[in-house]
Amino acid sequence: MLFNGMVSNWTKIPPPLFKKVVIVLIDALRDDFVFGSKGKQFMPYTTQVVEKGTSYSFIAEAKPPTVTMPRIKALMTGSIPGFIDVIVNLNSPALLDDNLIWQAKTAGKRIIFYGDDTWVKLFPKHFVEYDGTTSFFVSDFTEVDDNVTRHLDRVLKREDWDLLILHYLGLDHIGHMTGPNSPLVGPKLHEMDNILKKIHISLLSKEEASLPNLLVVCGDHGMSETGSHGGSSDGEVHTPLLFISSAFEKRSGPLTQPGFVQQTDLASTLAVGLGLPISRNSVGNLILPVVGGKTMREQLRFVHLNGFQLSRLLQENTPAYEKDPGYEHFKIAEKYHGNWIKLYLEGNNSEILLNLGKKVLKQYLEALKTLSSSLSKQVAQYDVYSMMVGTVIIMEVLLLLLLSLPKALSSQAEFEVSLSPPVFSLLFYLMCLMLCAVHVIVCTSAESLCYFCSMSWLTAVGVMMLISALMCSILSAIAKIFENSRPPLKNPVVSSSSWSEVDVLILAGTIGHVLSLGASSFIEEEHQTWYFLINTLCLVLCQELCRNNFLLKECDPQHSTTVKQNFDTIGKASECKNIDIPAACNSKLGQATSSTEFIKGSDKWMSLASPWIILICCRLLRSLNQTGVQWAHRPDFGHWLTSSEHKSELSFLAAVSLLMIFFLVQRRCSLVSKIAMALGLLGVYSYRAAIGNVIFPWQHASKDISKGITEARFVYVFVLGIVFTGTKDLLKSQVISADSSVKSTGLWEVYSGLVLLAALLFRPHNLPVLVFCLLIQTMMTKYIWRPLKFDAAQITIMHYWFGQAFFYFQGNSNGIATVDVSAGFVGLESYVEIPAIFLTVFATYAGPLLWAIHLLCYLSSEVSRNSAAVGHGCFCYALMRSIPVAIYIVLVTGLRYHLFIWSVFSPKLLYEGVHVFITAAICLFFTAMDQNHSHKVQD
Repeated sequence: MLFNGMVSNWTKIPPPLFKKVVIVLIDALRDDFVFGSKGKQFMPYTTQVVEKGTSYSFIAEAKPPTVTMPRIKALMTGSIPGFIDVIVNLNSPALLDDNLIWQAKTAGKRIIFYGDDTWVKLFPKHFVEYDGTTSFFVSDFTEVDDNVTRHLDRVLKREDWDLLILHYLGLDHIGHMTGPNSPLVGPKLHEMDNILKKIHISLLSKEEASLPNLLVVCGDHGMSETGSHGGSSDGEVHTPLLFISSAFEKRSGPLTQPGFVQQTDLASTLAVGLGLPISRNSVGNLILPVVGGKTMREQLRFVHLNGFQLSRLLQENTPAYEKDPGYEHFKIAEKYHGNWIKLYLEGNNSEILLNLGKKVLKQYLEALKTLSSSLSKQVAQYDVYSMMVGTVIIMEVLLLLLLSLPKALSSQAEFEVSLSPPVFSLLFYLMCLMLCAVHVIVCTSAESLCYFCSMSWLTAVGVMMLISALMCSILSAIAKIFENSRPPLKNPVVSSSSWSEVDVLILAGTIGHVLSLGASSFIEEEHQTWYFLINTLCLVLCQELCRNNFLLKECDPQHSTTVKQNFDTIGKASECKNIDIPAACNSKLGQATSSTEFIKGSDKWMSLASPWIILICCRLLRSLNQTGVQWAHRPDFGHWLTSSEHKSELSFLAAVSLLMIFFLVQRRCSLVSKIAMALGLLGVYSYRAAIGNVIFPWQHASKDISKGITEARFVYVFVLGIVFTGTKDLLKSQVISADSSVKSTGLWEVYSGLVLLAALLFRPHNLPVLVFCLLIQTMMTKYIWRPLKFDAAQITIMHYWFGQAFFYFQGNSNGIATVDVSAGFVGLESYVEIPAIFLTVFATYAGPLLWAIHLLCYLSSEVSRNSAAVGHGCFCYALMRSIPVAIYIVLVTGLRYHLFIWSVFSPKLLYEGVHVFITAAICLFFTAMDQNHSHKVQD
């Protein structure tokens, strides 16, 4: 208590400072679009107001994830949204937290909204009038903004509103489709400038003597150099924030660089300006220049209200809040504020009062800054109990996979988890009772909300039973391993195998990659890890090829005969026991026997050159797209191609790439599929020409740009036709006849259809990525995997490694900003959720997907391998995905308070989660195509 009778007056809400407030939110408006050269060129009126008008300009810093829905929440609540909002962004639920819109509605303010329908979903029944437009149809540059502007003339003439919110989406859509340097950006900025001019002039003409009006111009986020957003680069997190009102003093003197504020500061500032309570969970600070024209007493009252709200929030979230530096500073400032009020009430108008007021104001601002910083770090509350339950289940599944490794890679490819013995054991029921007791204790004593505790008791008991069953199965598997720890050596030749260099590299690479996930720098630059691993793999393969072609040739003929006899012995045994020779014996043994058929002819030199050609391809691909964080800003070949000056070169490269794709894919397709593939690839080029990415030789540069709906759907017809043809052959091989050639052809046609779909969704400069993918697959199949006789597990891991590398060759990273959202709208006239999500996910993970399907095609086409090879591949692929995911979840849980948890670790976790779902779908497809599994089920 400061002194008698003063506290109650200080915490009352002051009257509003502005009569009407208009918020113009321009989606993806970067700071340099207003304050840079583009602003001076395309936004002359706004630039004039910023430099010489009655305005205050700032650069607002947004926190990742920089996507629309979390940023709207930050602007209106002043709080920092969680990373899960990236997913919720697709279908936003109603916002239940205390926010500016709810406070305004409660105070009787009449709110009108036009623009992104995310606002309508977040704030249902809050607007007296609204017109929402979908934000996800990124091919629309004009109509989405015209739907907002058409209401302006009518609304600005009316007097029946207090708060008008306009959310323009066109600039964001242009960024997604063509990037920040597109020629379309300038006209769109000029359009926005004319709209701001119209609003500003209208507000000035309707001002009364009592209260002025306020125009706020801001962006929800910026855009990266590729036009996307979601990450934490400067272009994505720095947005302009303009306050324009006749209440401010006209700017004079030299132009200064705009100061930095937090995006969350807007909620507190607007609350004060509208005479509303500051949102309960806001961590923002009052932007003082906006109220700088008021008296010292009013300014101190405003900052005290802000400090009181922040200190109360700190008390709710921090047990030892009294020791927090921000809280201590606030209490000191409050004490000095009381002294200032005493002097003021005594009628002291001397210089002492003014200087003391400035000192108190400075102390308040320091306290606000410290409190906001502390709260920004502490407000993130984690549901630790639910996280631990999920982590335990994931680690149990991983351990079960590792314990099943010997059986899964055996000749029969058995992977069966028998749950019936553990479930009927006493240990199972004891564990269930113990876990249920722990659950009751945690849920009844938890002070904060818990997702797992909010579940029904039936669901919770089911989860406890699952954990208990998995644990009992793990203990049972360990017991069986100890029982069979000394098996008899039936085949000394097979059992005496040693590890090859490839095996050592695979083990070391897997362990090294998993360990690197604990460092934020390695996650930001993970592409470098995969580039290093595949380059090293190529060098090891080169060594293996040289050994087979030169060293074994110089060996003693008698030694070669002995090796050949050993191989024949194992081959005869395999006829009875159905052993996959490459998997059961030493890989070097298989390599030795294959050398006689391999060293003849020109194929020998082609095989020796293959690793070096692959290395050259990988180096070229690295130059195509700069990715990661540290060097993403550096120019690359992709930027050079996509510039408007090099459209002819891009068109030539796209045409050559499409021809190469046809040449590499058609070799194993049926005649009908070949024709469909040729027409589909022609349609791909026509689509890109229609939307203005490339040109035909006879096409004039002035041709109007369309959405390419017809051309894209033309390609979709052929994609579905090719996939349907392949599916028909697969069903025929599975149901009618077990002909492996029919099955192989069907799989390849499904693969070809996916390649055609990828060619349609990839941007033109990325088509060489698809070409090199097919070329490397072809070379490794013919000149490396078959001659060296690698087993199914080794080939699977090589496919997985190259799939991961091609994920980054596409230009992807572990940041949300590199997701090409425009791929989800190819051929769509409006936003349709399921197709848009499917196309976006496929375009993002096309590299890993195509390599996984190629793995299935390869293993199914190898007649020399037994039917267990597909099962081996499926298990190894699942294991390679499970190991890093499980370890990473444990690491993220432990690092949840890390400085880069939201900007680095969380986006990576989101990518890993989606990749797990894709891997599950791939493994289901593997299982369906596993002929050996089908026969066992029939038996």
